Amino acid sequence: MNQLFDFFLDGYREKETYIIILEAIALVAGIVGVWYAKKANVLAYPVGMIATIISFYLFLKDGLLGDMMMNFYWSAMSVYGWWNWSRKKDNKAVVQISRTTSKEEVIGVVLFLATMAFNYGVYKVFGNEIEPSNYIDIFTSGIFFTAMWYMAMKKLENWTLWIIANLITIPLYAYRGWGMLSFQYIIFTILAIQAYLEWKKSIDKSPQTL
Repeated sequence: MNQLFDFFLDGYREKETYIIILEAIALVAGIVGVWYAKKANVLAYPVGMIATIISFYLFLKDGLLGDMMMNFYWSAMSVYGWWNWSRKKDNKAVVQISRTTSKEEVIGVVLFLATMAFNYGVYKVFGNEIEPSNYIDIFTSGIFFTAMWYMAMKKLENWTLWIIANLITIPLYAYRGWGMLSFQYIIFTILAIQAYLEWKKSIDKSPQTL
């Protein structure tokens, strides 16, 4: 058990105090944001943006361009999602929880591939050596960005993508010394599974008409 704690905490022994505090704030804001998303509450976006903006800075400082760009995407997409979820007609939300259509699935694949290609290009432009873990960043960034777009559209499948990418990210962040963020993704995964079940139940009560 002590070895497990050491694995998660060793990375903090030489970190500056303000970095640890920022990571802790991102941890709490990120978990609260996902909890709001699980409830399909628009507060998921402003709260979640606190986490993504802080994480953007932390990863920029650490030279992790893939993670940095991922959080930039999340922050930008959060603005769109915040607007989209806030839209109402006759005092009822315009965007309702639903499944992806065939067209949206194709768009998702395009977004996935385009995001990976763009992130690969960022590494090349900045002249950074692409290590094996960076390729994982590039891959997960494609999944995360697609998940974020699906979430902005309130598509059930966003949670499936979050679960897959979260499970990949947990050991990666622990390996890099970001123990709190790794723990955060464990919580994210649990919440994403719960959210999938809740959103699916909502759809089953009101079947989607295509």
